[in-house]
Amino acid sequence: MVDIDSITSPFGDRSNKRGYQTVLSVRPKVAELVFRLYGRPLHPELFEVYQSRSIKRGDYEAKVDITGAGHVVSWRYGGLTLTEVATSAHHPLPERRRLMSHRLRGQRNDELKCRGGALYQVSFQLEPVDPEIFWTFQQELVADGERQGMLHRFDSSGRMALGALSYINIETRNRNLLIQAFHTFPDDYAIVKSQSMFKLP
Repeated sequence: MVDIDSITSPFGDRSNKRGYQTVLSVRPKVAELVFRLYGRPLHPELFEVYQSRSIKRGDYEAKVDITGAGHVVSWRYGGLTLTEVATSAHHPLPERRRLMSHRLRGQRNDELKCRGGALYQVSFQLEPVDPEIFWTFQQELVADGERQGMLHRFDSSGRMALGALSYINIETRNRNLLIQAFHTFPDDYAIVKSQSMFKLP
């Protein structure tokens, strides 16, 4: 658990911009993935955003993006901004105010307590599966995505007939925000699952 000071940076751009120069446009190999948390907003130009959703509830607001490599969640409460990123280790991201960084391997839980009592908790895992289980899981994600949440289907890499999927389910409460993300990697028959909770004091 890490204690950090409240951060007074601006929340940044809330729009879903199109047409800016993209830094990373190809789904990375699953072995290259990292999970990071920043105590600051990140410039939207750093990512190729395929879907975006803005949330405002109670005393907090958030922006959730599906990107080429995974996702970005920016959460703001008072003067505090936390930005969660699932991306490639080769993606050029700043070092300043990076609070957490893990390779996406196996399973891991972590948490960060902010000054003033706000709490961030995360659990994530990289799960290699058999091809039949993988394709069944992708079909289930598509069905879920048609009912709720955010879903993006990526183009095939050429090796596989079907492309990767990213699905994010968002649950809002007055005092917390729960983000469940699933990213599939057909070339590796691998699934990345994460669950993040942003809690007010």
